[in-house]
Formats: sequence, structure tokens, C-alpha cells
Amino acid sequence: MKLAVGPILYLWDRRVALDFYADLCDAPVDIVYLGEVVCSKRRVLQRGDWTMVAYALEAAGKEVVWSTLALIEAESEVSAMTRIVDTSAGRFEANDMGAVQHAAGRPFVAGPHLNIYNEATLQLMAACGARRWVAPVELPLATIAALGKTRAPGLEIEVFAYGRLPLAFSARCFTARSQNRPKDDCGFICSDYPDGITLYSRDDQPFLTLNGIQTQSAAVQNLSPHVAALRSAGVDILRLSPQSQDFPAVIRAFRDAVDSTGAVAAFPSPALPGGYCDGYLRGEAGIGHAG
Repeated sequence: MKLAVGPILYLWDRRVALDFYADLCDAPVDIVYLGEVVCSKRRVLQRGDWTMVAYALEAAGKEVVWSTLALIEAESEVSAMTRIVDTSAGRFEANDMGAVQHAAGRPFVAGPHLNIYNEATLQLMAACGARRWVAPVELPLATIAALGKTRAPGLEIEVFAYGRLPLAFSARCFTARSQNRPKDDCGFICSDYPDGITLYSRDDQPFLTLNGIQTQSAAVQNLSPHVAALRSAGVDILRLSPQSQDFPAVIRAFRDAVDSTGAVAAFPSPALPGGYCDGYLRGEAGIGHAG
């Protein structure tokens, strides 16, 4: 079973992002996803930076995959998507159907933001060129296992195993709105929140997270206790979504869980206020946690 590091979903300082990827060169992960998925205005890393990062990761033996936006609204965003598809040599993650259509049969990773919930749709994506499927975060393990049994030969299955769950996208930037700023003049206020803005319920419980135009869970999905079940279900890859705190420890813990055949060390305590969750995998409310 392989470990993948998903794209950074937040707006981090350029130096912080470059240091993060430099550290990944020595980290025990197999695949690294690069690029912007949430907001096309986030251009802290320029094209030359991304190229340098990709070369360094590939030299370290990592598979590099380029991710596309999940919500495309402007011609400039269409142009950015087509450039990624056309220059990635088939190593890109499609997060909307525009990228799938533009690929025109070239190999791609079917990202978690595509609505793939049944055998027929998964077979259609395989026929379009999908070589890997990242299951939507709300799918229970029983469904993932059932789809795995009927998948096309050679199609890999990847599961979002760690990170705040991506729940929805909107044309409105909620982070800017929360600071009384218009979306078109946001001042990149999201850079002040390296893990998003946690929202609390009226009884002061962490509930959701604002991340620009994306809404996430406040709780962090942590599937490390389920590694054996995921492997038995036919899952090939576990995705770890970057966070600003304790991420190297998270990687080490998952590597230990994947490689171990017996008991593993205790997982690091949650660094973010929402705690851990795993409800979706068990077919329950996503916020639930088996403990």
C-alpha cells in the first residue's frame, strides 16, 4: 500500500510551501500531488517554483501528479486547466469534468471531486483514461470495496485517509466575506489562516472550516486505525492532506501503520480543534469517531 500527499489546500507563504516540499523529498511517501485545487487567485508559487519542486521530488523517487481546480468559473481558469492537462504527460488529477473531456483519452487520476459513486460511472471514467480513482470522501468502505471488485484491470483506488474533509465549493469566498472583504479584493486574507477558519456551533463545538471558496469539516478524518480493512477492501493508496502542524509525525505514523503487521505506536494527538473523525468510512455521519 502506497502513501500519497495531496495538494496543499490552503494559502501558505512561499517559503513555507517550498520548505514543505523540500522536506517531502526525504519523507516516506510515494506520491505527491502538486498545484492549486481551491482558488485560482492563489499564485504564491509561480510556474518556475512548481517546476523546481517537481524536479526535486522526482529526483527523490516520488511520483508527481498535477492537480486541477475543482471549480472552474473563468476563461483564465479553463486555460490553466488545459495547460496542466497538455503538459503533464498524463500525470494529472482531474477534479472537474472539463479536465476529463479535454484529456480526450489520455491517462489521468479521477480526483475526489468528481461524482463517482457507482460501478457504471467508474467504468466510464476508466474508459475515458482514468488509471486511478480517488474515492469521494463520503463513500463508506463497503461501497468502495464493492466498486473495487468490478473495477477495470489496472485501475488503482486511493482514499482520503487524513485531513480536514473537503465538503463543498461555492462561487463566493467565505473567508473574505467573514472579514467583510469582497472576493475580488480579498487581499489574500486566507494566508492568515494556514489551516482555514474553524467555525463553532452555538454550544461552542467545532463544526466546519472556511477555506476560501471551500467548506471543510472542522474534524480531521483519520483512517489510520482502519488500514487493515482498507487494504482488504482493495485500496492501493492512502492520501494524507497537508496541514501546517505535526504533518511529519502524521506521515511517520501512517507509514508505520501501513508497514506494520502487528500493533503500531499510538497516533499523534490532533493538532487542530475539531479532533478526529471516521464516520463516513463506517457508513455513519461523517463527524463521528469510533474512538
